[in-house]
Amino acid sequence: MTEHPGFGSMLARLLDHRELGVPELAGRAGLSESETRAVLAGGSPDEEPLRRLAPALGLHTVDLFVLAGRAVPDSMAPLDAGAAMFVKWTVTDAVRVPAAGRRELLRRISALPREERRSRFTPKPLLPLDGGPGAQVVRMLQYRNLNLSGMAAALALTTPTYLSSATYGVIGSGRKELTPRLVTDFAALLGMDAGDLAALTGVVLRAVPPPPPRRAVDAAALLWAARRLSAAQARHLSELARSLREDSSDTPDAGQRHAHE
Repeated sequence: MTEHPGFGSMLARLLDHRELGVPELAGRAGLSESETRAVLAGGSPDEEPLRRLAPALGLHTVDLFVLAGRAVPDSMAPLDAGAAMFVKWTVTDAVRVPAAGRRELLRRISALPREERRSRFTPKPLLPLDGGPGAQVVRMLQYRNLNLSGMAAALALTTPTYLSSATYGVIGSGRKELTPRLVTDFAALLGMDAGDLAALTGVVLRAVPPPPPRRAVDAAALLWAARRLSAAQARHLSELARSLREDSSDTPDAGQRHAHE
């Protein structure tokens, strides 16, 4: 099991990878150099520095909260945990349609009205609990409304990684180490730079990976956009994605899909 190095060390590795100095980061984030160095020095930082550092680093704020081991505020969480079963099918159907169809799905998501939150979003806990890099990566995907079976399906269709749902649970619990291949493919689905994720997780990439395939880039965009959807809206989007598939004959019907969850 990999010991968590601490958020400060993770951030320091990222800055080193990017060749970004503390004064420049502090300026971008609107923090003093002493505040920025305090974050790098250790402990779990307060919410305000994280909110400032995330856009300065070009990262999603929710991801930085996860990496820092902080509780994610409801305002950053997916609207509805019940959308997860439909988000999975939306992504796995969408990657089988032409790029124009994926752009249409993104447009439809943007056009849907934003509904009110009815419950707190609580990702399923990973047992035994582990705060290492594997848990953080899996948690970031959970905050994109992907459950373990969704991770298995989405990664299998968008990247070379083909693992069982249970294996993602093992990764999240720290009993399976992250590899360069896993980091590269996780990064694609998270919409992150593979080098950045490698630096944050402490995994050495022995070569610069090629750019992720277009389907993975689009899947990451769909996952991020779909965080704002209710379960009913996500189901509607899933049905639309299925209708756009040119080879829908091998897609399970709604009843089968629900049975697979």
